[in-house]
Amino acid sequence: MRYLKFILSIIYTRIALFTIGSYKSKPKVNFYSRFTKYTNLGNNCHFNGMIIRGQGRVTIGDNLHSGKDVLIVNSYHKYNDGDAIPYDTKESINKDITIENNVWIGDRVIILGGVIIGEGAILQAGSVVVANIPKYAIAGGNPAKMFKLRDINHYNKMKEEKRFC
Repeated sequence: MRYLKFILSIIYTRIALFTIGSYKSKPKVNFYSRFTKYTNLGNNCHFNGMIIRGQGRVTIGDNLHSGKDVLIVNSYHKYNDGDAIPYDTKESINKDITIENNVWIGDRVIILGGVIIGEGAILQAGSVVVANIPKYAIAGGNPAKMFKLRDINHYNKMKEEKRFC
């Protein structure tokens, strides 16, 4: 079983490399993930099942770790001044997303366009991110809101010692 997971990880990673716009180091992709040509990755990114949809730019910093079934949506249909109802069939609105360094995203998180997720943030499983998340925040819910801060001294110590998983 362990060998099969290893082989699947290699396959998922190779598939991802064909669709990612750019990356600083080859990501680790453990489960099926889909990216766009507008996706830019830092170093040491780990994906356990992420789907990115849309034409907005997605910039992901170093040391990202994602849970399973993460969805990032950054393009929307226009609904006013369009050519049809319920939405415009010809033009969409694209919004960029920035995920800074050392972010941990839990299972089944949804991230919508136009947000910045700050350095060191942790997103609780099942959260829906519709607004910016501050640095070092632990956030969750729908909509996701910060409910706690990480221990910043411990975080900085781990960062200085370059202890990244």
